[in-house]
Parts: sequence; structure tokens; C-alpha cells
Amino acid sequence: MTETTKTASTGPLDVKRVMAALPHRFPMLLVDRVESLIPGEKIVAIKAVTINEPFFAGHFPGNPIMPGVLIVEALAQAAGVLAIETLGLAGTGKLVYFMAINETKFRMPVEPGILLRLEVEFLQKRAKICKFKARALIEDKVAAETEFTAMIADPKN
Repeated sequence: MTETTKTASTGPLDVKRVMAALPHRFPMLLVDRVESLIPGEKIVAIKAVTINEPFFAGHFPGNPIMPGVLIVEALAQAAGVLAIETLGLAGTGKLVYFMAINETKFRMPVEPGILLRLEVEFLQKRAKICKFKARALIEDKVAAETEFTAMIADPKN
């Protein structure tokens, strides 16, 4: 990956632009829109958490909370959009795969009816391997934070 020069923030990006960058579709698409994106640096995206999410039927009935693994997945998808948009790969079919998840902490439950703010920034960019720092916020409170490493690859046919 070549070093990207700083450019102005872009956004918002609607769900169609998100789907151009990611292969995910309902029910696994967990990024609803991008508020801002600075290629090569960071992204701020939104996941609208509604009671209609399929996982709420079983996690936990009567006291629904978003599973932590899906919060991390939402952050990873936002990172995927950042990586694909930074590299100009939207629409190419390239995939962003997890390689490692580290330092993950869950600070508060994510319940239906909130807008989950997904903030992700590059920590490191090398060839096709990227390292990210990410956090999910409810208003200004951290619900979860993590670091992860991902690779950009061609899909297996």
C-alpha cells in the first residue's frame, strides 16, 4: 500500500456507497452510513441499532443487548470501508479479512433504539496489511474499544 496524502474529509456516505465498499448484506451489514472519512486516516460511521435486528430475538429475550462480537464486527466493517475507500478499491470485490483482534473491552451494553457511533483510525498501513484502533460510542460514552489487524485480499471463487 502506498502512503496516501492527506485529503479533505468526505461524507456523509449513504448505505449504497457503503455497500459498494463492502460485500456484506442484510442481516450482516452493520454500517448504515458514514458521517465522515479522511482517506488514509480515519472514519466515523453510524449503526442504527433497532429492535428489529434478528439477534435481539435470542440475545437476551426481555433484556435485549447487541452481542459484543457484532459490535466488533460493526467496527471492522467501518474499517473495511476506510481501507477500501483509501485505496480506491470500491466496487472491485476486494475483501478485508480479520487477522487479529486485540485489547478489546466492553464498557456498557448496547440496547435497541440508539445510534452507535463507530470511530476507526489507522494505526499502521503496510502493503495489504492494516492495523486499526476503534471504538463504539453511545452519545459520548465508550461502549466498546478494540484494536485489530486485517488483510486486503481477493475473494475465493
